[in-house]
Amino acid sequence: MPKLVRLYIQSVALGFLISAVFTAGLLWLDVAGLGHLVMASSIGWIAVAMLVVFNGIVFSAVQFAFRVMGMAETDEGPRGGRGVREPVLVPVPVRVRNRRRSG
Repeated sequence: MPKLVRLYIQSVALGFLISAVFTAGLLWLDVAGLGHLVMASSIGWIAVAMLVVFNGIVFSAVQFAFRVMGMAETDEGPRGGRGVREPVLVPVPVRVRNRRRSG
């Protein structure tokens, strides 16, 4: 299995694990009365499933992006300071004779 696919699968698994913990925390702490609302309804499990799935999609994408951006190659060039200045183009006036004949 390619490394990038393995990385993606690991990120998705970790994202959904974080999502499940986040949703459990929302319900346990009863944020905005959400825990009571879910427990009082007969179909509250659908809301919990939707929270886990949709938060899982978001957390997985963030986790994957975080890991991919962490793989970036670092440039070992000079850091800080003024660095090398780029040359500046200076316009030079050029005289052009008028070739138009008056007539």
